[in-house]
Amino acid sequence: MNMMLRHVLPMLELDVLRTFVAIAETGNFTTAAEAVYRTPSAVSMQIKKLEETLGATLFLRDARSVSLTPKGEILLVYARRMIALNNETVTRFLLPDMNGVVRVGAPEDLGERILPEVLRKFAECYPNVTVDVMIGTSSVMRKRVEEHRLDIAIYNCFHKEATRENEILMEEKLVWVGTRNGSAHLRNPLPVSMWEEGCVWRQDATERLATIGRDFRIAFLSAHTTGQKAAIIADLAVAPLPRYLVQGELTELGPAEGLPELGSYLIGMCVEENAAAPVLAVADHVRTAFRSLL
Repeated sequence: MNMMLRHVLPMLELDVLRTFVAIAETGNFTTAAEAVYRTPSAVSMQIKKLEETLGATLFLRDARSVSLTPKGEILLVYARRMIALNNETVTRFLLPDMNGVVRVGAPEDLGERILPEVLRKFAECYPNVTVDVMIGTSSVMRKRVEEHRLDIAIYNCFHKEATRENEILMEEKLVWVGTRNGSAHLRNPLPVSMWEEGCVWRQDATERLATIGRDFRIAFLSAHTTGQKAAIIADLAVAPLPRYLVQGELTELGPAEGLPELGSYLIGMCVEENAAAPVLAVADHVRTAFRSLL
């Protein structure tokens, strides 16, 4: 009987499992279809066939989204393992040079915003490459690439600092941020939450406050956006932050609240000269991640 079972058990197709994982991660058949380059109807047929093969309902569907059933949760674990093993096997034979360690540096805000997705997708494509991430100020990360202590640096900079050697990935707007219904912006001198010296956001904010003659004091100092947000939400200070961080209890402030308009800054990337193939592959994944934000 056991011998017969080994012969009659169906084989799961990796393409179908990739579709299943995409739906589980996006919670949407249409979005998943775009990710796997198939039509929504083709994706639906794949999942229907998969459910028939396993004799189990994998998704709960409603008008807006889909969610995994308990059986779907179990399959998700196996599907990810099977896809990862396939990628590792193929990489070992077809891309034997894609191994080693790639050292990447980024400021904390970009590390939280971009790197998790970059690392996840890169690991799926190149499982034999380890990415070593360092978090620090933009100026320090760029210097470490020059010193050959990092392979890639993602950094914030002003327009005037952009050079031909470095690649610009996107532009972001800076705004003053306070807590909703807060009063920190009414105090004099203005309590400001700042990063350490060398941060482009700090430089822009202090220069523009000086331009309008607004007195300020550094009320909170942190190199992490979580610390900055905590000070803002507690109404201890206001802070210059990228507009994309304004959400939840945070609100944008401006001239109506007596604060100067802030400028924009650039997000760039520099790659070590004569970089090896794994480094160039990581850089390509970074570019793709930023293109999805534009």
